[in-house]
Amino acid sequence: MKSITEYAYAKINLALDVTGVRENGYHDVRMIMQSVDLHDTLKLSQAEESGIVLSVGSAPLPAGPGNLVYDAAKLLLGKYAPDRGVRIELAKTIPMSAGLAGGSSDAAATLRGINRLFSLGLSDDTLRELGVTLGADIPYCISGGTALAEGIGEIISPLPSMPSCWILLVKPPKGVSTGFVYKNLDMDNLQHPDVDGMADSIRRGSYIGVVSKLGNVLESVTLTHCPEIAAIKTQMQSLGADGVLMSGSGPTVYGIFPTKAAASFAYTHFRVGPYGSETYLAQPTRP
Repeated sequence: MKSITEYAYAKINLALDVTGVRENGYHDVRMIMQSVDLHDTLKLSQAEESGIVLSVGSAPLPAGPGNLVYDAAKLLLGKYAPDRGVRIELAKTIPMSAGLAGGSSDAAATLRGINRLFSLGLSDDTLRELGVTLGADIPYCISGGTALAEGIGEIISPLPSMPSCWILLVKPPKGVSTGFVYKNLDMDNLQHPDVDGMADSIRRGSYIGVVSKLGNVLESVTLTHCPEIAAIKTQMQSLGADGVLMSGSGPTVYGIFPTKAAASFAYTHFRVGPYGSETYLAQPTRP
């Protein structure tokens, strides 16, 4: 039977602002997102019988409902190919509950993969419309790259690639749920990042502009519950990072370095420290 492979890339937030809260409790955001080449791998195969068989390897994830891969497959097959069956093997590399959209990227890869596997011919816009019903980051993850996301995350405006650089990712063990972070956000006292300035810096290809415009309004909430974030940021800066920020709702911190040598030096430092197993070296990518 036919099989294909899809890669699910992690993302970082170069800028993340929250501009309001809707009556249904969803938050309006303006975010500039960037894919990095740290990725999960999904192998999708046609099955003789209808239904979904999901394998997650050693990852501590459900192999059925509640896993975004399974939920995305069920949604797409149920709507466009109810008589078809698929086997999915998920190999995790992106750390979980990290603010890197690992689950959302896996779901997006599932939607893309099933669309290809069964030649459904669905557009990216259609996949995004389906994906947003499962998670706000999924519409961005359908295409990835460099983009501005607005609304609740479903309005995607592509941007040119960010300037060439190396990115160090460090995830402390303790995190908080995304729902908790948004619920405890003080909307009356936010220090809004310059999202438009970040977008302009990217369009101009300005490395200095990008590293100087980093900002994430969620960081203040997560910091109060995960003080390691501040310590990691300070260490990264002392090791030569030109810009440091928490990604998403955290707790992963990333640092931007101009060269591989500079980033590798910092990577080696963190690898032998307390966060060694959750330290990653990456580059921006456009899948």
